[in-house]
Amino acid sequence: MKNILLYIGITLGVMTNVNAQSDAKTEKKIDEIINHLTLKEKVAMCHAQSKFSSPGIPRLGIPELWMSDGPHGVRGEINWDDWGYANWTNDSITAFPALTCLAATFNPELSHEYGAAIGEEARFRKKDVLLGPGVNIYRTPLNGRNFEYMGEDPYLASVMVVPYIKGVQENGVAACVKHYALNNQEEWRGHINVNLSDRALYEIYLPAFKAAVEKGHVWSIMGAYNQVRGEHCCHSNLLLNKILKGEWNFDGTVITDWGGTHDTKQAAFNGLDIEMGTWTNGLTSSAKFAYDNYFLADPFLKMIQDGGIDESVVDDKVRRILRLMYRTNMNLNRSLGRMNNVEHTQAARKVAADGIVLLKNKNEFFPINPDTNIKIAVIGENATRSMTVGGGSSELKAKYEISPLEGIKNRFKNATILHSMGYASGPSAYGREIPSKLNADSLVKAAIDVASKADVVLFIGGLNKNHFQDCEGGDRRHFELPFGQNELIAELLNVNSNLGVVLVSGNAVEMPWLNQVNGLIQSWYNGSEAGNALADVISGDVNASGKLPFSYPVKLKDNAAHYFGELSYPGDSINQYYKEDILVGYRWHDTKKIKPLFAFGYGLSYTDFKISDLTADKQIYSKGDKIKVSCLLANTGEVKGSEVVQVYIGKLKSKVERALKELKGFKKVSLDSGKEEQVEIEISVDDLAFYDEAISDWNLEKGTYIIYIGNSSDNIIQKQKINIK
Repeated sequence: MKNILLYIGITLGVMTNVNAQSDAKTEKKIDEIINHLTLKEKVAMCHAQSKFSSPGIPRLGIPELWMSDGPHGVRGEINWDDWGYANWTNDSITAFPALTCLAATFNPELSHEYGAAIGEEARFRKKDVLLGPGVNIYRTPLNGRNFEYMGEDPYLASVMVVPYIKGVQENGVAACVKHYALNNQEEWRGHINVNLSDRALYEIYLPAFKAAVEKGHVWSIMGAYNQVRGEHCCHSNLLLNKILKGEWNFDGTVITDWGGTHDTKQAAFNGLDIEMGTWTNGLTSSAKFAYDNYFLADPFLKMIQDGGIDESVVDDKVRRILRLMYRTNMNLNRSLGRMNNVEHTQAARKVAADGIVLLKNKNEFFPINPDTNIKIAVIGENATRSMTVGGGSSELKAKYEISPLEGIKNRFKNATILHSMGYASGPSAYGREIPSKLNADSLVKAAIDVASKADVVLFIGGLNKNHFQDCEGGDRRHFELPFGQNELIAELLNVNSNLGVVLVSGNAVEMPWLNQVNGLIQSWYNGSEAGNALADVISGDVNASGKLPFSYPVKLKDNAAHYFGELSYPGDSINQYYKEDILVGYRWHDTKKIKPLFAFGYGLSYTDFKISDLTADKQIYSKGDKIKVSCLLANTGEVKGSEVVQVYIGKLKSKVERALKELKGFKKVSLDSGKEEQVEIEISVDDLAFYDEAISDWNLEKGTYIIYIGNSSDNIIQKQKINIK
């Protein structure tokens, strides 16, 4: 009876607003629980009990904590003690677009809709922690997990991650922002020691995590596999104690990546709260009932019992875990969730279509009129290949997936659709490549024959989620398109010059054929509604409005990480040095005057826009002020469309090296044909500061700054000088 009363006392007074931060009443309840826990029970809460859960305390009615992979969809159910799928029949979900697509929308409102939908699905599946979103910075186009992240710009990632987190957590499910921090490659990810300046750390690689904590009020953070300055990120004193829990006052729970813990003492003292996956090597092998052997299990318990660690250390971890539980599985007011409903399907399709980027459109190749009676040859393995499976921990068990070919057939009812595979890559497998058994020459010959009979050729290729492509556990081996696609495109052009390319990928690729094709679309891993969304854009039902969230270099050496050689990327297998410092992505291209193939923020439309009349509300600003930038945006074309007005700011004659300009504001605006709108974007003067290593703090330089306004980082329409006093 006493235990039941304790349970009632600690759960009935939960917060009615699941997005609220912890209040005094809840903290008092948490203290009461801690007083009733034995030392062994406290330690047990700090490590896994299965592949995706950590234990509760049954005698007090404290529930288990259940987690799931799923930055763009809740992963299928995994077995308790191995990595096999449990083969449930009711765990098929809506697959949402990968986060590169979400970033390409430049649309924070859609980010919230996305987060709310995926949070509902996680809640319906009875998950307490959704392991995502990822906000690692796109540093090299070879990184196998770039497709899971939000691009190269810290400001864009910061703006887009906050509404996603809020949407998820409105459902009483914790977002778990990952991988904190500097997990910017898969090669040697488990041990590579990243060396970089404090400026690069604070200005480039941390802002999205900081926004997640301070503006998104995220409830959990996942540490990264790699090391930084000699400490593994999952128990890094610098990252977890000094910055996350110190400077940012994070009151949530730090969870390891699976197998990311390496030392009991560091795990105890350096800010880790829950250890997951250690005896699985994070991925591949398992020892039966090994959970008590985790670093934060029996070894942790023994160190406390022997007096090497004070019990207050475990109390802090348990307090954070209980706080997480009050926000999730001990919150009686959270919803029941929903899954595979019409609204989620619509959200997935909307995000996918909004994020597709039109890169080239010679002679208005796109859109293709869906009412005309023409022959369309759809060629390429990615026209039919499933992109929800494979890729590592982000793979999904989708209830359905509309392929590009299926979407095109659905929309182009009057056209004759011809299809040929063209090339083949083999099936997806984690950690290894499996070559295709199909004859490459026969596939090419068949594709050429089909293309020669068509009025229009759509080549749908790119990358996929195989090992050494866009996949966890390994980086790409080269920059060019794999599986002979470049040669195939050249052969197709020889028999039919009316050809457009659709690239499905999460990374930039080399494009030696670019000048010869009429149209180019960058699509992404777009989930359940991928084919329908692509057909929406190809047909013109939806006007293209996506913008690139990362720069496309002409060649690999044009990328800053690769410019400085192997010690910069991928390192020497032990250490790595970020020699480009703060000049990542467009900052590098702009400052070093290296022309990209396609610039950050670039994306065409089926209509035309004009940006004019740039003004700032004042000429002189002081610390704490807001800069109100305005311009006139007009749709001068023939159809409705959306444009992203982008505001960059640069400092003239800075005392430290700076990028020529940095994104500081943007707004996506929809306009009917012939309409115009005054667009206002507000920027905080304090956001113009740089991280000053001389004082280990942010420093706002006085002097002259330039406001740049345009629709991509390399297409600046107008400039204006302002002064900071």
